[in-house]
Amino acid sequence: MYYNDFQGKQLSGLGFGAMRLPLLADTPGTPVDEAQVERMVDYAIAHGVNYFDTAYPYHNGLSEIIIAKALSRYPREKYFLATKYPGHQISSTYDPEAIFEEQLRKCNVKYFDFYLLHNVYENSISTYLDPRWDILGYFREQKRLGRIRHLGFSSHGGIDCLRDFLHTCGDDMEFCQIQLNYLDWTLQDAKARYELLKERDIPVWVMEPVRGGRLAQLEKADVERLAALRPDEDPVAWAFRFLQGLPHVTMILSGMSDMQQMEANVKTFEDRKVLDEKELETLLDVAEGMKDPIPCTACRYCCDGCPQGLDIPMLLATYNDVRFSPEVNVGMRVEALPEDKRPSACVGCGKCSEICPQGIDVPKEMEQFSEALKKIPSWAEICRQRDAAQARR
Repeated sequence: MYYNDFQGKQLSGLGFGAMRLPLLADTPGTPVDEAQVERMVDYAIAHGVNYFDTAYPYHNGLSEIIIAKALSRYPREKYFLATKYPGHQISSTYDPEAIFEEQLRKCNVKYFDFYLLHNVYENSISTYLDPRWDILGYFREQKRLGRIRHLGFSSHGGIDCLRDFLHTCGDDMEFCQIQLNYLDWTLQDAKARYELLKERDIPVWVMEPVRGGRLAQLEKADVERLAALRPDEDPVAWAFRFLQGLPHVTMILSGMSDMQQMEANVKTFEDRKVLDEKELETLLDVAEGMKDPIPCTACRYCCDGCPQGLDIPMLLATYNDVRFSPEVNVGMRVEALPEDKRPSACVGCGKCSEICPQGIDVPKEMEQFSEALKKIPSWAEICRQRDAAQARR
């Protein structure tokens, strides 16, 4: 296992993310396989992994308890424990003190090594900055008291949201966790987020390095292209090698769901094997071939005549992401928009298509985008299901 320095602490290059712990049955809502979690934690620590990441909502609130129980068999100084405050969840009130004290009890610890504001994005940034809740002020005080050793945040927000939050709170943030992988480098413009954090000298923590497993399932032709360059590396290893070549990345988290994934990932992180120029070019070309995008070039000619004032290039870019992989995090980006700026607000006048240099049938794409969004659970619905599940416990 190789290590990265963070303020004098040596963090394992690979971190164990506890969002997708193994289940006793492969069905949502089924119990976590705690015995396998313990075996995975044992293997991780034996092979040098020392960073463990959980969060208040993971596994309907059970992840913190289960991962902490597995870690409790080791001396506290043997590992770094990270968790998150759920200010991104929809609620009528927010009480950081109550949640934080509950988390300390659940994890049976006196302090957290790393603590994050969970998913600062367009709909949650106002919650985190609302003086009524004083969320940042409370956690700043917990850090002063030593109950939080390092304070940071995670974000699925756009570049403007990230920039705004850093402008207001950047001096208090020691690290930032973003979705980063070789596909989202361009698909979600993760490169711009990475460069912004680098410019602010805020170390980058990586989530979704293999896009929830999607980058482990490449087309046969793409697997063969990569194997011709590195016969001993599988697609997952390629995804990690891409990140290992980004010098401002300090922590790479993987939400491992079984021992096989743990063993394979630990082996990959025995050392750094950064991609050379040809390998990087090939990998990014593979990513481009995966997208099958609507060919919008963001010239913005369409925006001038739109009677609804829609940001059509942004919506088409988001639809490209949905077409590739429908997921809640993408849906949240649209939910953060006012109703009259969402794809469903398109009136189908066709002025945009008439002027589009690429000949895109924008009203048709907006209609299909709206239909696709209906198949993605809204964040409000997910929060309601979470509250119901916790009430039943």
